[in-house]
Amino acid sequence: MTKKTIMFNLERIGLGRKKKGYFPDRKIRGQRQDGLKNNPYIKTLIIFIFLATIILFLPGTSFRDFTFKLGEPWRDDDLNAPFTFSLLKDKEEIQEATENIRTSSPPIFYHDLQTINRIETRTDTLFRKLTPVIESYLTFVRSKMATEDDIYADSIQFVRAKDMYPVVLSDNTWYTILENYARLNIRQYKPELPRPNRFVGIDIRLLIDRVVLDLYADGIIDHSKSTITANEIILRDDTERTQRVLSITTVRDTEEAYAAGQNRFIREFDEDVATAAYEFFRLIITPNYIKNIEETEMAIQEAISAISPTKGAITTGQVIIRKGDLITSEKLNMLQSLEAARSTRASDFEIWQQHLGNAIILSSIFFFFLMYLFLYRNPIFDNNIMLTLTLLAIGLVIAFAIFIIRTENLSIYLIPMAIAPIILTIIFDSRVGLMTTMTIALAVSFMSGHNFEFAVAAMTGSSIAVYSVRDIKNRSQFFLTTPALVFLSYILILLGFTLIKSGGWDVFMNEIVFVIGNAILIWLTYPLILLFEKMFNVTTEVSLLELNNNNHPLLKELMVRAPGTFQHSLQVANLAEAASSAIGANALLTRVGALYHDIGKMEKPEYFVENQFGDNEHDKLKPRMSALVIKNHVTAGVKMAEDANLPEVIIDFIRTHHGTSIIKYFYDKAKKQTEKGSEIREEDFKYDGPLPNTKETGILLLADSIEASSRAMSEPTYPKLENLVTRIIEERVDEGQLNDCSLTFRDLRIIKENFVNILVGVYHSRIKYPGQDEKDGQSSKRNPASNTPINMPAESD
Repeated sequence: MTKKTIMFNLERIGLGRKKKGYFPDRKIRGQRQDGLKNNPYIKTLIIFIFLATIILFLPGTSFRDFTFKLGEPWRDDDLNAPFTFSLLKDKEEIQEATENIRTSSPPIFYHDLQTINRIETRTDTLFRKLTPVIESYLTFVRSKMATEDDIYADSIQFVRAKDMYPVVLSDNTWYTILENYARLNIRQYKPELPRPNRFVGIDIRLLIDRVVLDLYADGIIDHSKSTITANEIILRDDTERTQRVLSITTVRDTEEAYAAGQNRFIREFDEDVATAAYEFFRLIITPNYIKNIEETEMAIQEAISAISPTKGAITTGQVIIRKGDLITSEKLNMLQSLEAARSTRASDFEIWQQHLGNAIILSSIFFFFLMYLFLYRNPIFDNNIMLTLTLLAIGLVIAFAIFIIRTENLSIYLIPMAIAPIILTIIFDSRVGLMTTMTIALAVSFMSGHNFEFAVAAMTGSSIAVYSVRDIKNRSQFFLTTPALVFLSYILILLGFTLIKSGGWDVFMNEIVFVIGNAILIWLTYPLILLFEKMFNVTTEVSLLELNNNNHPLLKELMVRAPGTFQHSLQVANLAEAASSAIGANALLTRVGALYHDIGKMEKPEYFVENQFGDNEHDKLKPRMSALVIKNHVTAGVKMAEDANLPEVIIDFIRTHHGTSIIKYFYDKAKKQTEKGSEIREEDFKYDGPLPNTKETGILLLADSIEASSRAMSEPTYPKLENLVTRIIEERVDEGQLNDCSLTFRDLRIIKENFVNILVGVYHSRIKYPGQDEKDGQSSKRNPASNTPINMPAESD
């Protein structure tokens, strides 16, 4: 496998060589350094708030003299108890005791003495309101038997009376009651059936009263017995202020009460009447023992709070663990109990002493990080907004780490350590990301009990993440490549330490679950970057990837309204991107800036030669007016970009892509048309600027001019193209158009070579190469290898 193939495969997963520019020129561009942005007092306040917040929320004080972990051997000398201390119950034992209390604690019910009164009232109401229904039915039956003319009216009256009954009864129940009443009061009605001695409704009412009294005597609870795990209940009488304990078997729940009533009715009545009685019974009966949920829970919590946290004691001098012994659950409990006892016995002075030590160590860790920013990334340190962004990204991970450390049953390997390094790598550069990796790893490993294994795993995993996002190609890097690389890095480090210790495979398998969660949490990076872009007005490759899309509304509109300009922008983007990549500038930024640099031409596309297919609109205008129209495309482009909320860094490309150059064609035309003695103001034919102030904007200025000039060339040949590129670059240098950007003569030599190579490829079908009877001018006399920055003033005319 060749080196080229290896590098290609590495680039596909984001691990190729970095192809981005010098940090200050690439990232902190054009930011106005006003008082708030570089005020030293505000900077000091930001750093103080950051450190104070972390120190304030540090995990609880711990007096741990040793490092130990379940399943690992004890590597220190034999440990004897320095004093007598209690053995603490572990969380499983506490949980078990808690569950036992919850399942065995009798629920508390109160006896609702008013239930019987409410039942009697309801029963009276139901049976009293039967009278109008049965009387109207009786009238209806009589009218049917007599075939009277008002049978219809009687039937309507019966239906209305039935509908006004307060509850809904089944048809069978109505039939049983109404037929019984009709046969009782009309001798001729259904003589084939036996005539009842008494209205069945009376019998139903009397039996329901007896059944209710019997059931209430034993008690009906308002909760199903299946939800009660205790064998007893507590019954309180609020009137007499007494309570008694009842066996759960001596009371009934609602379903048992229904069943008891149904059995009683079946024994006493025929089937139809029993069914009707049961239906009335279900409508009437309600529980008279009501559960007091609040008092039940209070009693449970009181019992839980009384659980003893200890289960024995270790006396002074007793051996806790010997060197080489495996740390079992029992040994771990002894060690943790000793640690807790030391913390309890610590004096206020010792506690404050430890807090001070924690503050000193954490402050030192972050001090070295801030010193790195001050010495090597001063644009970040000097700019309070960028410093706030950096510390906020770090603070998010630290806050998550503190939460994980404070939470039981969660491993520190769940902490997404790579989030902050990834964010800062994408916003700034990989070196800031790597320093962030080291800083966070040291801080979190210190807060979690000096965990060396975690520090190594976190540094390795986060460093790999930083390398994988140095050049963002697509979103899949956030959701696939980077999480996968972080996961593999953690697993390899954990596997290595497990093999070194010759054991602890259970611990290793448990940690894998948390490492998977760690990798998944890296998905949060993408929305966090978008949030940081909005909050701090920065532009990252994430946004640039979104803008580098021909389906963007501005580019689609440009394609329709000014197709020639759109094609020109694509060609310029290809030229500028290749040149930027070759000199190590930000190729993606340059390409996106090139795509949008001429959007202002959409306002009057017919005034630009690439969009003209007929008459030239400038033939109708004076040269000065033509120049004004041409110049206006920059102003219009800036306004369109601002209205479309394009990033400021992209708008800079629109502002600077002509610098302060002269619109030479119309300037020369104006001079020819002006009479002798009249003055032509050169300022009227100059672009307003400003000059390009970064390598990327400088490259665009050159690519824009060269692409336009190459299209106007007839029969382009290799020498012609080479001399064209050389001439335009030299002209822009002599005019001082590149004075404010950091392009060197070496950069220009590389840019020139790339421009020529690409143009040769574009015009390859009609190019004559050197030696084919064509010679075109002299090569540049400048030293192409010079690395001197181009910052000399433009020559005066």
